[in-house]
Amino acid sequence: MADPVEIVDYDPDWPMRFAALGEALRTALVDVAVRIDHIGSTSVPGLAAKPVIDVQIAVRSFEPLEDFRNPLERLGMVYRAGNPELTKRYFREPPGQRRTHVHVRELGSFSQQLPLLFRDYLRAHPAAAAEFAHAKRRCAVRFHDEREKYVAAKEPFVWDIVRRADAWAQGIGWRPGPSDA
Repeated sequence: MADPVEIVDYDPDWPMRFAALGEALRTALVDVAVRIDHIGSTSVPGLAAKPVIDVQIAVRSFEPLEDFRNPLERLGMVYRAGNPELTKRYFREPPGQRRTHVHVRELGSFSQQLPLLFRDYLRAHPAAAAEFAHAKRRCAVRFHDEREKYVAAKEPFVWDIVRRADAWAQGIGWRPGPSDA
């Protein structure tokens, strides 16, 4: 069965859902997690999104994997060893719970910095966030039952925002703020 792409209006409960999860992650991971951040569209106030909480955990190293895998699995998170993105380790929500994506990335890497910059740019630029929401809704209507095509269709919009965010970051000397959890 297809996993339909549903874009919904911003839900003010999303930050609270992240906060509860972030607290549990911080307790489980202690010093292994240098940062725990709410990323993705649900982290941008007012932005329409798929109702999926994305969490990024920054670690000093992917090795040993057990340092973060074991605590996450004790929380019920499911490790996705077959994830093709080599710059992260990927976990999903416990069976039967709301959709959650946990991205573990190495602190300071491009792949760890980019989602924070993207989030912070959209938070600081509501007009860009509205443009992005409009693009996502158009792509979701067109590719409602074709998630991979939806992702590919919105990619040019994402990279346009990344270019703007990069110029903004250089202009203001952007650095990530404190960890969210």
